[in-house]
Amino acid sequence: MVEIRLADGKSVSAQEGESWQELANRLGVPAVAVLVDGELVDIRNPVRSGKDVRLLTLDDDRATEALRHTAAHILAQAVRRLYPGVKLAIGPAISTGFYYDFDFPQSVSREDLAKIEEEMRKIVAEDYPVERVLLPRAEAEELLRQEGETYKLELLSEIPDQEISFYRQGEFIDLCRGPHLPSTGLVKHFKLLDLAGAYWRGDATRVMLTRIYGTAFARAEALEEFLRWREEAKRRDHRRLGPQLDLFSIDNEGIGAGLVLWHPKGARVRHEIERFWKERHFAAGYQLIYTPHLGRANLWQRSGHLDFYREGMYSPMDIEGQEFYIKPMNCPFHISIYKTKTRSYRDLPIRYAELGTVYRYERSGVLHGLLRVRGFTQDDAHIICRPDQVEEEIRGVLKFALEMLRTFGFTEFAAHLSTRPVKYVGQPEDWDRATEALRRALEAEGLPYDVKPGEGAFYGPKIDVDISDSLNRAWQLTTIQFDFNLPERFDMTYVGPDGQPHRPYMIHRALLGSLERFFGILIEHYGGAFPPWLAPVQAVVLPITDAQIPYAQQVAEKLEEAGLRVEAWTRGGRSLGHQIREAQLQKIPYMLICGAREAEAGQVSLRLRTGQDLGPQPLEEAIRRIRGAVESRQTEL
Repeated sequence: MVEIRLADGKSVSAQEGESWQELANRLGVPAVAVLVDGELVDIRNPVRSGKDVRLLTLDDDRATEALRHTAAHILAQAVRRLYPGVKLAIGPAISTGFYYDFDFPQSVSREDLAKIEEEMRKIVAEDYPVERVLLPRAEAEELLRQEGETYKLELLSEIPDQEISFYRQGEFIDLCRGPHLPSTGLVKHFKLLDLAGAYWRGDATRVMLTRIYGTAFARAEALEEFLRWREEAKRRDHRRLGPQLDLFSIDNEGIGAGLVLWHPKGARVRHEIERFWKERHFAAGYQLIYTPHLGRANLWQRSGHLDFYREGMYSPMDIEGQEFYIKPMNCPFHISIYKTKTRSYRDLPIRYAELGTVYRYERSGVLHGLLRVRGFTQDDAHIICRPDQVEEEIRGVLKFALEMLRTFGFTEFAAHLSTRPVKYVGQPEDWDRATEALRRALEAEGLPYDVKPGEGAFYGPKIDVDISDSLNRAWQLTTIQFDFNLPERFDMTYVGPDGQPHRPYMIHRALLGSLERFFGILIEHYGGAFPPWLAPVQAVVLPITDAQIPYAQQVAEKLEEAGLRVEAWTRGGRSLGHQIREAQLQKIPYMLICGAREAEAGQVSLRLRTGQDLGPQPLEEAIRRIRGAVESRQTEL
């Protein structure tokens, strides 16, 4: 017998070899999957002991992975029916739905998705049982060979098991570990979304496959809500809004893919981000530094980058017979500054900060607007401290990061603590001290976090902090990373109270990640409607007729004198309604409308980009309102 403790605390016994499905039927639970001590398990699997077993029904969100995995198989079955000779690659469930990669014998376009989706609905209506089939390795190989599934054969060659798991529904059978729903008829609410090219195994030297994306939910209203969310995400896409608002561009043909051109308006937003960043760093005791964009090969050899990170670096350039590499990271330069003189224990901690531009090789297939580029500016910093200063420094960094992110309008956070892997450098006691410092900092800030055992880098444990944006998407931004490797490689020391050299602790730290990626996230978070303090143009003055142009120019001058970024639209010939619509499209926070009555009374009619009309008011009052929003860095108008 197998003893099982259910989530409600009850214990049940099951016969060894009994399936979870049989147990669920015996208990009267219409389960479609099982969660055993946090692991999602196929309902067909034999029972096993567990301290926290949850029999999941279809409407339980934790069963969504099995639902979407089955939807991916239904997609593959439909494609097989419609396109004889197609070859299957992989088809997993993902956070927003599912996809399947295909090698089609003919071209397929987005227009074909409706036809494929219709065939999927037929398969759902046919309500095939989904069966798990275990085959000996030799039979599995023969089956895939007969089907001509070359990609599946490659996958099979990497599976060490001698008994191979397949899933069958109707005439369709696929190499797969599961989990899946009991039948195709349970996948009622789904939608195919898009298709794209995808290299086999993510390798640009291999064949380009066609990836079809879809999503599936247990409830119709959940699917409808997701589709609304997706349309809003498209509307906010920084790749659309960036050119539309004249913020940035990427000239793939002329300049090169993955290299960002900041236009004047985007550069102004960046300037405000950098100004705030520097202001806060100086206040927090950081020292601002600047370092070169390239360094000699021996620097990168000593740092270990040429051994461990060469594939992410660009080819060297020859300068007077010596090899130089453009920098992928700033840390070796910061260490070089530290080592320019002998440091005492009294000098520590030292906090170096740099907005340092780095360059990393990314394949063209993974480039994505501002979110994945080849040249970017890190908001980098390195803290060099004594062991007794570690905990205070970590707490300070985490508190600093959350304060900065809140100023930009982010209020929901989650963190991940990655601990010592099997292979590591440094001493176990140093790892333990560092890990506990990270843990206590998270707890002191009341930050929810999970632990990722063994997922730290070989050179130290770390904290990653995710923010949630206005669409509830998680973005990883802040990283606090210990490094026991570089201090050793560069023989970093400080003179202790005993007059002897000691090895300092080194902490890598980025708060925003990179300016390019952070800017892209900001664009999407606000839909391009930046808070007043960040907006490239904070106010626009709109004369109702040409007769008010001189007064509008005077109003603009007053705003400029108050330190505000303003434009006066005095070209004439356009109706007020047209100008208001244009200002709203440009997402300018404030519109100051000047008519004959306003000009005579020294007033303006203040209107917000939201459409709210605040009516006539003295110019000085309007300026105070706008300046107050800017100076307080509030996120609302």
